[in-house]
Amino acid sequence: MQRIPDLDDLRRAIAHGWSSETSSKWRLDNPALGQCSVTALVAQEIAGGAILKTAVGSAWHFYNEIDGRRIDFSESQFDGPIVYDDLATDREEAFADTSARQHETLLRRVRLTLARDPSTDGLRPNRK
Repeated sequence: MQRIPDLDDLRRAIAHGWSSETSSKWRLDNPALGQCSVTALVAQEIAGGAILKTAVGSAWHFYNEIDGRRIDFSESQFDGPIVYDDLATDREEAFADTSARQHETLLRRVRLTLARDPSTDGLRPNRK
């Protein structure tokens, strides 16, 4: 049985995995930019729960509900607070906003980071 990581450990592992290979919008000064769908997919695979969405401007923003709590691992991409609609969605819709390659890359990186060092303390995000 797979161990479900602490959500803080998962948050650090996800941030460590972000790069231009996981989102074409990635920027050094805003690594969470464009990472919402791929991140929500990976987080669901690792921690379970549901994928939710909300409109931010003219686009959908994807995030998770885990153990009955809203968890938005990529909220730091926005300059201000988000008004969450908590609309149910599914993996298919989230996948429409990313690619299989981006998903596989982030999933592999997060799993490796969690397996190597569950606390992920001291790790720096990928810079590519």
